[in-house]
Amino acid sequence: LVLELNRVIIPTYGTVPEQKNLHTPEWVDFDDKPDSLFFKDGQRRIDFVLVYEDESKKMTHKRSDRKKQKRKRQVYESNLINNGLQLEATRSVLDEKLIFVKVHAPWEVLCTYAEVMHIKLPLQHDDLKTRDSAFNWFSRLFRVDENIIKPEQEFFTAPFQKEHLSNFYIQDKDTFFNPATRSRIVHFILSRVEYATKNNVKKFGINKLLDTGIYKAAFPLHDSSFRHPSTDPNCPSERYLLYREWAHPKNIFKLQPLDFIRKYYGEKIGIYFAWLGFYTNMLTVAAVVGVGCFLYGCLTKDNCTWSQEVCDPNIGGNIIMCPQCDKVCTYWNLTITCESSKKLCIFDSFGTLVFAVFMGIWVTFFLEFWKRRQAELEYEWDTVEYLEQEEQVRPEYEARCTHIVMNEITQQEEHVPYTAWGKCVRMTFCTSAIFFWILLIIASVVGIIVYRLSVFLVFSATLSQHISGTEAIRKYLTPQTATSVTASLISFVVIMILNIIYEKVAILITDFELPRTQTDYENSLTTKMFLFQFVNYYSSCFYIAFFKGKFVGHPGSPVYWLGKYRNEECDPGGCLLELTTQLAIIVGGKAIWNNIQEVLLPLVKNLIGRYSAAARSEKVVPRWEHDYHLQPIGKLGLFYEYLEMVIQFGFVTLFVASFPLAPLLALINNMLEIRLDAWKLTTQFRRMVPQKAQDIGAWQPILQGIAILAVVTNAMIIAFTSDMIPRLVYYWSFSVPPYGSHSSHTMKGYINSTLSVFNISDFKNASKPFSPWFGNQTTCRQVYRDLRYPPGHQHQYEHNIYYWHVIAAKLAFIIVLEHVIYFVKFIISYVIPDVSQMTKSKVKREKYLTQKLLHENDLKGVKKNMGKIADKIVKGADSTFRPKDE
Repeated sequence: LVLELNRVIIPTYGTVPEQKNLHTPEWVDFDDKPDSLFFKDGQRRIDFVLVYEDESKKMTHKRSDRKKQKRKRQVYESNLINNGLQLEATRSVLDEKLIFVKVHAPWEVLCTYAEVMHIKLPLQHDDLKTRDSAFNWFSRLFRVDENIIKPEQEFFTAPFQKEHLSNFYIQDKDTFFNPATRSRIVHFILSRVEYATKNNVKKFGINKLLDTGIYKAAFPLHDSSFRHPSTDPNCPSERYLLYREWAHPKNIFKLQPLDFIRKYYGEKIGIYFAWLGFYTNMLTVAAVVGVGCFLYGCLTKDNCTWSQEVCDPNIGGNIIMCPQCDKVCTYWNLTITCESSKKLCIFDSFGTLVFAVFMGIWVTFFLEFWKRRQAELEYEWDTVEYLEQEEQVRPEYEARCTHIVMNEITQQEEHVPYTAWGKCVRMTFCTSAIFFWILLIIASVVGIIVYRLSVFLVFSATLSQHISGTEAIRKYLTPQTATSVTASLISFVVIMILNIIYEKVAILITDFELPRTQTDYENSLTTKMFLFQFVNYYSSCFYIAFFKGKFVGHPGSPVYWLGKYRNEECDPGGCLLELTTQLAIIVGGKAIWNNIQEVLLPLVKNLIGRYSAAARSEKVVPRWEHDYHLQPIGKLGLFYEYLEMVIQFGFVTLFVASFPLAPLLALINNMLEIRLDAWKLTTQFRRMVPQKAQDIGAWQPILQGIAILAVVTNAMIIAFTSDMIPRLVYYWSFSVPPYGSHSSHTMKGYINSTLSVFNISDFKNASKPFSPWFGNQTTCRQVYRDLRYPPGHQHQYEHNIYYWHVIAAKLAFIIVLEHVIYFVKFIISYVIPDVSQMTKSKVKREKYLTQKLLHENDLKGVKKNMGKIADKIVKGADSTFRPKDE
């Protein structure tokens, strides 16, 4: 492909022409037609717009710098004209310093580059009969009215070839290439045209000119205002229809017009909204089951025996707990945890186990059915063979192709940007940089943990609690709660700051890697950013779920962090509630932050620009100037939209055992997210350059990895973070003889059985509390839900038989649950093929008919030409062998 581009594209650069030989755009005045998408002649369509500031009116740069910029721009525009593009320049209506250069690609240029880019174009109408779904009557209620947005015609397509021009379905040359395709072709040319040569190295591409400020913007035009249809009869007003039927909040329960989105914005944006819509629809099922499990917990919480014992003044009221930190912490009464134990009964119930198993299976259905849906879109949107045939080399990669190597397959020389050794060095450096920054994130997490350990002492001294106290605030504002909430808020702020840093770092590393194609670039960047974000967002949740409160020792021999800070224990209500709090703060804060960053910022910027422009002038403003004052979409495009949803997918699946309402909150958020993203693209941003995309790229394996990890994390949350396994072990084994005294299986006595006893005289001086002991009791109960032998036993303070039964049960539970879910996932993946039989038949049918059509037309041409040759041969033979007497 590089060789092909060198033959087709590079020779068109030529040498940099002299000043007197430069071609310049045609200068015209604005014709007061604000909705026109054409040159002043009304015939040539505007396919792209370049914006620059008149160098003669710039005051911010030196005169020599302004001359260099002007020279590069003039050379660039001259080379664009040499490549066949037509340019028309118009001065801004509102700001005389701005110049708008409108670009038009003639028919010949479109045909030439459509062949170079292997763009698929229609051959004939699709004659395949499609069977209507049984649910068509129901889905029709939620579809966009077909009288407003007409369904796209289905065609068989093939990569365009000029020599087979007559085989393609051409009704009108002006509409054969739709606006999205025209913009793609023009952007392809703009990205590869030269503007300077320095030290025999060619500098080219609109991206570099934008980065250096020679051009201020480059974008395709929206076809109308989003508020009202275009007054120009030649403009289809698709943007207005998209806003009214897709982006408007009234359509929140409607299905998306995906084909229309793809037609206007291209396949890349179309596949994103298709995936987001599919994910949101699948969340509906998960949300219903999650709400059912939550309601089950609410209905059964009053029958929670162990919570009743905690709240009972004759049971929990008589249990005195040991201090949870050294010296400044005091003894406390178990009834303090009454409210949190009631809440815990809602989330830590049998319904949670059912929901965790369901989500492990749900995520498999989601991924398998999405593969099928994606395969359908690949066929319908002509991207089945996109990667092999159509994607072009990045201009940045082409510019560095200075090394010559032998291609093992073609046995021909080709240019590459680095040798095998150079590639190895680059990969080593990039991998080391990635690990360094991940370790830096982990260091920040350790800092948050140290903050938790140190500030807990402060809150324990400030929020002192006494056994005889009756303050209502004492039930809710415990030192553990205050520490957890403040640490979560600090963690959120650190996450947001690190995100800004890591974005720039990931881009720098990926640029240094120099990927060959745009897809390779985006996939590489996606992998790096997700690794950063995974550690950044989930590390605190993993700490609370699997490490906090697990290695604390016992009051006589506590475990210390960094040799100084006593290891942190869970909140009196358990770490499960704390994990839910952490998730709520991060997910809620993230959603608010993203909405502010993605919606309010461009809205405010556009309002400021609009009002300042209105204050300067009341003149009629053309479409290109309206679009210029909108916000650019950015180099990363939809990257952050995907990242936001995939991070949410992780929260919904990885930790769903701690919060069954997560799918419901995600569903509500996504229903709004679809319309907000649509509103943002349609009203606040310039039109993106339409791009092809075969699938969701590197996000697909990332989702699959999260799905596999989610089974492990949820099984471990149920086993190690919740109290479900200890309660089951007590119910079936330790409530009845030989370990228990009850005649039948029961949960009575569970609290007293799981709280070990500690003699206060065994406190070391370093950890003995300052507060005096009230009453004549000589013991306190050990760490909440700990299982140790009492003082006086020959193995005092060591783990008892109940502890080992519980550990064995937890490990057995994890192994059984994982194997069962993975087995079901394997069966589902095997039963549901990635591509439906109907889609396979369509692809095969299209290939067959396409080859047949092109082959038959070629044969007809050959027969026609051979027939003429045969006639000439016959006539020549007749004249040669005719008898002389005739």
